[in-house]
Amino acid sequence: MASSLLEAVDIKAPVAVSWSLWQDVERWPAFLSHVEQVRRVDANTFSWRLSLPGADKSFVAELTEVVPQERIAWRTTEGVHHAGVVTFHRLSDTESRVTLQIEYDPAGFVEHLGALTNLDSALANYDLGRFQQMAEHEAGRH
Repeated sequence: MASSLLEAVDIKAPVAVSWSLWQDVERWPAFLSHVEQVRRVDANTFSWRLSLPGADKSFVAELTEVVPQERIAWRTTEGVHHAGVVTFHRLSDTESRVTLQIEYDPAGFVEHLGALTNLDSALANYDLGRFQQMAEHEAGRH
């Protein structure tokens, strides 16, 4: 039985600004609080490391869909299985909504990471607030 996490945030910044921050996977650690490092392997593959106590926290993922200024989707190919998608919605010329959805298998997380690492709560607390601040700051500079 898969679990999914859905978070949305409205940002006082155009879609283009929100998109530009997300489309470079290596910038994700700047605003995703549990992501320590993301390294691009090739055009569609990247490895990332989570900053959680104990256990194996590295993943290799591939981008499964990239539609400029609309959506970015990925799924893991190594490490604990999960898949995610970020979608970008234009609210007005100066506002956008960013939605993050992650599908994961809780049993697999516990199996691979051990019950004590609390990855469930880490995912549940994925923080788009930092992203909102960054995007609004970027928008304010333009």
